[in-house]
Amino acid sequence: MVFNAFQENTFLVWDETRECVIIDPGCEGSAEQNELTEFINNNDLKLVGHLYTHCHIDHILGNAYVFETYGLRPVMHRDSLPVFHSAGDHGKMFGIEVDGLIEPETFLKEGDEVKFGNHALEVLHTPGHVNGHICFANRDEKFVIVGDVLFRDSIGRTDLPTGDFDLLSHNIQNKLYTLGRDFTVHPGHGPSTTIGYEMLNNPFVKG
Repeated sequence: MVFNAFQENTFLVWDETRECVIIDPGCEGSAEQNELTEFINNNDLKLVGHLYTHCHIDHILGNAYVFETYGLRPVMHRDSLPVFHSAGDHGKMFGIEVDGLIEPETFLKEGDEVKFGNHALEVLHTPGHVNGHICFANRDEKFVIVGDVLFRDSIGRTDLPTGDFDLLSHNIQNKLYTLGRDFTVHPGHGPSTTIGYEMLNNPFVKG
């Protein structure tokens, strides 16, 4: 689902059990919140996880709504906490009010698995766009949800606080490009792509 003025991609991942995790809920306002809930209800999904790739404002606007509606606290990398705590100030820069953010109680790190139904997502620690950034990979289904690390023909910005081009490039080459050329890449903005395509065509980080 594409939400908010930043055109952020929010992902719902589920399997045959109908257990589901939400990644980067960016829904802002009642219309987008209703769209999310209607999709979950219409597909008979049971939301069991509330995950963040990173905590830039456009990726966490649905924070309180997901907690209030489904009782799920967010789960993220511990290094994301400073950005999470400054989200309200960042929101004001764009005229967005962010009140009542729900704090995490548990954290993810490299190599952890987020289990739902009969499947799991593997956590890859991929800072460079921002500290604490993680990606979620499923090796059986050959896909990875990458937040703002890698885009079709582009990469995440590194001119924001804690951004680091060399670190981002290293993580793309060593954490993402090593997954396999046939992996589908689902980014935080814009269309999906593949590892193979980016290795050949990405102008910023070649494979």
